[in-house]
Amino acid sequence: MLKGMSFRWSLVIPVKTLVAAKTRLADATGPHRTRFAVAVASDTVSAALSCPAVARVIVVTADPAAAGPLATLGAEVVPDPDRGLNTALRTGAAHAVAVAPGEAVGALQADLPALRPAELATALEAAAEFDQAFVPDALDVGTTFYGVRPGTPFTPRFGGESRARHLAGGAKELCVPGIDSVRRDVDTPADLAAAIALGLGPHTAALVAELWPGSGT
Repeated sequence: MLKGMSFRWSLVIPVKTLVAAKTRLADATGPHRTRFAVAVASDTVSAALSCPAVARVIVVTADPAAAGPLATLGAEVVPDPDRGLNTALRTGAAHAVAVAPGEAVGALQADLPALRPAELATALEAAAEFDQAFVPDALDVGTTFYGVRPGTPFTPRFGGESRARHLAGGAKELCVPGIDSVRRDVDTPADLAAAIALGLGPHTAALVAELWPGSGT
């Protein structure tokens, strides 16, 4: 660990084909599932781009319904080879290294609708002290962020109980206070309620207010 190190970051955000997205929210969102997934990804991308430590956001997707809006926000869009989440992330990371080899590379989940740029900056500052590091999700089961310093192999292990796999792979778990919005991914109605309590980004907030008036947004 090297204290006091800081880097600019290229963040890779994977956005799956939207007809397959947010299946555990399907009953709640109904015919608006695609709109919901785009809104959540838009807030995640917007917050990441607003973080001073982030030089670029690379979205990996095969879905034009996501690619268009996210490119409009300022993300660089890379085609998803459709061989699984970690392959998508490695594809985005390879693009990042080719474009900016001196930057750190991170993977950020696309479903962080309450993400705050300042909290992301705190997490990235902590991650810069280690060759590889990750942020566990709010349940301490999955992972919402994984990042490596420049020159370190990028070996994401997302999916299912990824916290344990990232630990086993030697990544430093970042137990940093005050980054609740970085940890709050949204897969279920209960997750969405927790994100609403934190404060949603504008895209998700507008849609939630439309679909569920009086929900507290």
